[in-house]
Amino acid sequence: MNRAFRAGAIGMLATFASLVAILVGADLLYLDPATLWNEIADAETLFAIRLSLITASVTTALAMALALPAAYALSRFKIPFAGVVDTLIDLPIVLPPLLIGFSLLVVYQTTLGDLLVAGGLDLRYSVPGIVLAQFLVAAAFAIRTLKATFDSIDPRLEEVARTLGATPARAFIRVVLPLARRGMVAGAVMTWARAIGEFGPILIFCGATRWRTEVLPIAIWLDFSVGKIEAAMALAVIMLAISTLSLVAFKRLGGQGYLW
Repeated sequence: MNRAFRAGAIGMLATFASLVAILVGADLLYLDPATLWNEIADAETLFAIRLSLITASVTTALAMALALPAAYALSRFKIPFAGVVDTLIDLPIVLPPLLIGFSLLVVYQTTLGDLLVAGGLDLRYSVPGIVLAQFLVAAAFAIRTLKATFDSIDPRLEEVARTLGATPARAFIRVVLPLARRGMVAGAVMTWARAIGEFGPILIFCGATRWRTEVLPIAIWLDFSVGKIEAAMALAVIMLAISTLSLVAFKRLGGQGYLW
């Protein structure tokens, strides 16, 4: 019975791992190296790569700046309506991506949207809009990752520092941050990877315009929609490489076994 259970469990694991390996292998073997290089060296492809790297990096910096104090507050403080706040933070992660983009557009149909436009903050169909669309999901993702890091640090270490005269802020800077460094870097890596792969909110809120809002996922969709399969596959291989390297870095830096 035990042998049958073990074999069945391992068989299920092997089945799923094999399915993922088949998908990855199909992507990698679809193009020969020469064709792949030619597609990657294309000017429009390079534009999409550059725009993706810039927007994802800006988004990650903003998300981590917000997530660091927010995750610490969730981990250490008693917050009024904590359940509601916790749910609201998770919503961008579980909502359909297209709904996030649609909701952003709806905001601009309200009085608040009119005020934003009057103040010069019309982010629709623009590069700053890409950052906003990425940020909504990436920030929620970063908060969850950093909260797991802070939860793993014994709060008694901060209490000891305070008994020795350190202020709460000093205890956070001198005790918590050094212990959380690897988790913070791992969280930043995965937040960046999540941002660079965002598609649905960008498509709805910023549109799919070549040479304007053409980040890598949008470029794949544009090429595929007009039958440029080789170009789309070249971009898909780039995205696959980015995702794999990010996941490896996350695990090597001590990331948790879950992503939020």
